[in-house]
Amino acid sequence: MLKEFKTFALKGNVLDLAVGVIIGGAFGKIVTSLVNDIIMPIISILLNGISFTDLKYVITPAQGDIAECAINYGSFIQNIVDFIIIAFSIFLFVKLITSFKKKEAAAVPAGPSNEEILLTEIRDLLKK
Repeated sequence: MLKEFKTFALKGNVLDLAVGVIIGGAFGKIVTSLVNDIIMPIISILLNGISFTDLKYVITPAQGDIAECAINYGSFIQNIVDFIIIAFSIFLFVKLITSFKKKEAAAVPAGPSNEEILLTEIRDLLKK
């Protein structure tokens, strides 16, 4: 069982996935900071100082030791903005990587495929 686990854990796909998760976590922190520290303050200025995180609908106000019950829809809006920016950033990153791979593939001229070679041989035999 230990040998099977070692084989599984050392497969390329598992290691690639682990690296992707770690980089994704760090990338998420960067984008969250971008949204919270740069983009949302600019949006707040454009909306006359309204902060999305402060927006809420209070169902029952706080009374003594009992905390208020509220729907924090501002936090929801904040998370939607985070998601859109993260999704757009990942889209741009994947597009950039894809363009590099296309350039590498174009730089190496591809020879005829095995099927083309076989068909050429068959054609030549039929001509004879």
